Amino acid sequence: MKYDEFLNKVRELGEYADRDEAEHVAHSVLGTLAPRLPADGVEHLAAQLPEPLTEPLHRGELENAESFGVEEFLDRVAAATGARPMTAEWDASATLTAVAENVSGGELNQLLSQLPSEFATLFGHPELSG
Repeated sequence: MKYDEFLNKVRELGEYADRDEAEHVAHSVLGTLAPRLPADGVEHLAAQLPEPLTEPLHRGELENAESFGVEEFLDRVAAATGARPMTAEWDASATLTAVAENVSGGELNQLLSQLPSEFATLFGHPELSG
């Protein structure tokens, strides 16, 4: 998938006013997700996303993954986007659902296995959350 197509999907899912808003949200969410993933998880995800999305992933990447749950993730997304917590959940879901639709099934399974089960809902797969 091309970068513009990805942003259009995020814009559609998040019902954002324009491309710039969708781009800001997508970059913020991915940059916030990166520290939660092990370095090889970031590399595998970045390999399956359009090139401009690799920058926020690598910017947020750490040598060792941090351990935080969905609530902390959403608080960090809210801080990154300047949004309220409910809006942060909407933003995260729009971006991560677009990610789930644009990576291979194997990559999605690997990605979800590296996160607490509650993250599955944000990726558009509530049936996988525990």
